[in-house]
Amino acid sequence: MSNRPVIRRPAAAVSAALLVVVALVAGCANDRNGKSDSAGDSGPVAKVTLAPAADAKNVNPTTPVSVTVADGTIDQIALTNASGKQVAGELAPDRRSYKTTEALGYDGSYTWSGTATGVDRKPVPIGGTFGTLAPKNAVPATINVADNQEVGIAAPIILQFKASVPNKAAVENAINVTTNPPTEGAWAWLPDDNGGSRLHWRPKDYWVPGTTVQVTAKLYGLDLGAGNYGYTDLTSEFRIGRSQIVKANAPSHRMQVVRDGQTVFDFAVSYGEGNEPRNVTRSGVHVVTEKYEDFMMSNPPFYTNVRERWAVRISNNGEFIHANPESLSAQGASNVTNGCINLSPGDAQAYFPTALYGDPVEVTGTSIQMSAADGDLYDWTIDWNTWKGLSALDDSSAPGISAAPVAPGPPR
Repeated sequence: MSNRPVIRRPAAAVSAALLVVVALVAGCANDRNGKSDSAGDSGPVAKVTLAPAADAKNVNPTTPVSVTVADGTIDQIALTNASGKQVAGELAPDRRSYKTTEALGYDGSYTWSGTATGVDRKPVPIGGTFGTLAPKNAVPATINVADNQEVGIAAPIILQFKASVPNKAAVENAINVTTNPPTEGAWAWLPDDNGGSRLHWRPKDYWVPGTTVQVTAKLYGLDLGAGNYGYTDLTSEFRIGRSQIVKANAPSHRMQVVRDGQTVFDFAVSYGEGNEPRNVTRSGVHVVTEKYEDFMMSNPPFYTNVRERWAVRISNNGEFIHANPESLSAQGASNVTNGCINLSPGDAQAYFPTALYGDPVEVTGTSIQMSAADGDLYDWTIDWNTWKGLSALDDSSAPGISAAPVAPGPPR
């Protein structure tokens, strides 16, 4: 599913070293009568402090950047990049300090320009150049839930990175999840089997309907390890919708849809035949991830490019809830499918518009339990203590999770 998280695209940055530039004045001057006045009589000169220091190298682009002036005020000031573009900033009301208000860019050169005037009423130049660090790679990441999206009560929060992340604890410390009402939950690192590291957050139990969720990931400028740094900050604000749970008991040959505690549908269905592992509908908590009014299913060598209607994906091993007229005579009486949950066209069409990303589908009564081998969203098959042990911030010795390859095509 597509993601549209709010992404801050940084412009520039800094590190914290200090340089003091002091303008010196002559010790004395003669008046017309041959008398001398000390320089101190006219007041002290402006003392300028730059952070980071002039000529600083490898400055992290998120480090605060500032200029402060003692014994004087700032007249003019600007920080520009190598292309001459000015970095946004703000001058304090007393004109004694200035700070940038946007992050800097990676591998950039930045130059101060301007003047300050001391109590002695003499100008002092503001100048200096520094450079920001150049990461081996700036690694993008995505959030699975978009802004303002409404999701089901089993929806996890997933951050998918485009490369492996060695500094996992640093990443967890950089992310904040705020919920209303407060919700107990935890992060877990799952195997890097999607092209990079992935971090999942889920509540201990299903979400309370109506919960609002805000995710803030301060990843830009973050050292991910192995010379890699975060590409952007990510945010997402979304809402948990109504409670809808699909109860799917294979021996009963039926499927109930329970919304806010009330059974709204009770369908005759057919599950996987179960005569061999490949066509066993997996038991456990599945999660709705996608849905298609029309979907071309393939499961070579058994079938290829078969058009199915009202298809709701519930795992990445190819399990769907979908219409199948060919199994109509078995629905409600026996299990004959290749692993999917088959409904009549009318029942499938009635269920289809009610399904949300994140709805739980609780399958019971089959011979094989859902696991990491069945795709990348098996969060609810892991018990809570084990889940917490998969956090980089948890000192427990809970075992890790390994994933077997996912079957290439969806059962029908």
